[in-house]
Amino acid sequence: MLLVGNGRLITRDHNNTFYENGAVAIEGNLIHEVGTYESLKEKYPQAQFIDAHGGVIMPGLINTHNHIYSAFARGLSIKGYNPKNFSDILEGLWWTLDRKLTLENDLLSAYAVFVDCIKNGVTTIFDHHASYGDIPNSLDMIIDPAKELGVRACVCYEVSDRDGQKKMEEAVLENERAIDRAEGDTSDMLHAMMGLHAAFTLSNETLKFCAEHKGDKAGFHVHVAEGPADVADSLHKYGKRIVNRLYEQGILGPKTLAIHCVHVNPAEMELLKETDTMVVHNPESNMGNAVGCGPVIQLFKKGITLGLGTDGYTNDMFESYKVGNIIHKHHLCDPTVAWGEIPTMLFENNAKIAARFFRKPLGVIEKDAYADVIVTDYDPLTPMDGNNCNGHILFGMNGRSVTHTICNGKVLMADRKILVADEADLMKRCRASAAKLWQSING
Repeated sequence: MLLVGNGRLITRDHNNTFYENGAVAIEGNLIHEVGTYESLKEKYPQAQFIDAHGGVIMPGLINTHNHIYSAFARGLSIKGYNPKNFSDILEGLWWTLDRKLTLENDLLSAYAVFVDCIKNGVTTIFDHHASYGDIPNSLDMIIDPAKELGVRACVCYEVSDRDGQKKMEEAVLENERAIDRAEGDTSDMLHAMMGLHAAFTLSNETLKFCAEHKGDKAGFHVHVAEGPADVADSLHKYGKRIVNRLYEQGILGPKTLAIHCVHVNPAEMELLKETDTMVVHNPESNMGNAVGCGPVIQLFKKGITLGLGTDGYTNDMFESYKVGNIIHKHHLCDPTVAWGEIPTMLFENNAKIAARFFRKPLGVIEKDAYADVIVTDYDPLTPMDGNNCNGHILFGMNGRSVTHTICNGKVLMADRKILVADEADLMKRCRASAAKLWQSING
């Protein structure tokens, strides 16, 4: 038995239960009981105890869209790279990078990103991978570190026509292989999807090929209308908008993640709603790539299941929460928006998205939910309760506030020390691998 207590406890349960001084008892990989610190400490005196020291106890965070492979781009300077728009960024940076990635790069970047997720209190990660220089077995380079470090992962490979038929087919088969591996994994720590890049790099024939190899249980994970060039391409080649095209090709549905949806119109929103397709907003990435501010408030009002991701920009979901809160106020010139929508996306809808893949509840501290629990060192200077805790998180916490991270009942970090990896040695290996990658890119 593991007991985490002596801190303010945010449960995120249906009643929004909040304990001024709470505790959570964990048995195996499940939450066994939730209550006051005094009562559970007395009830389980022999339990291994994690003292929150008056901090905040809450559910582990979920990132519904990440790009682990982008980790080794940090600080990278590419000769002749001078982008003027998003298309230039894709071709000049990301496609240049992913064509040079080796299996070693994939493996070490996965270790590094998962460690950073643990340090930021993120226990479940939906990843979208690309490594067109070395496709076969590349998803194992993400799955294996996830399993070793003890985080939950839902993986996929980014299928695209951009490097030709052979590599497209290799990418599809890599997804199929990962889906088969995940379906044979009984731990419920691993799931896989059929990953798709974006409509402008996918022919109808390729989409059909993907559907044929997806299987019945997996869904699609696809970038949708991220930049205006994607919309223009669809209108020019097919005479229809992207969401309409994906609908006709059978891509939409309750297990499909439609990422970004920056440039969708009201009719497309209706299709997303009717098909129960999930949408993931990535505010920092959209700002950084200057692709526009998506109609998130409209999508939210439509009742679409709308989650929050990072798109590889960061592994700190608190940071994305802060940016998401600001960008829509700024864009709409309306200070009243995003106060409720963004935390709902992060704390409620990300859990709903995860529930379509994982068998037991995530993102909540209640009996029989998976034991994914984090502790932060936040000590509020004003009154805090279940009604205003989101405001405290928004203005008072960041990823570096996290002191303890528990996933599936296993303590992965305690007092800011990673327990499941030699972090210093890992960073040393990452720097050496990244240096070789950068040399291969710049010749």
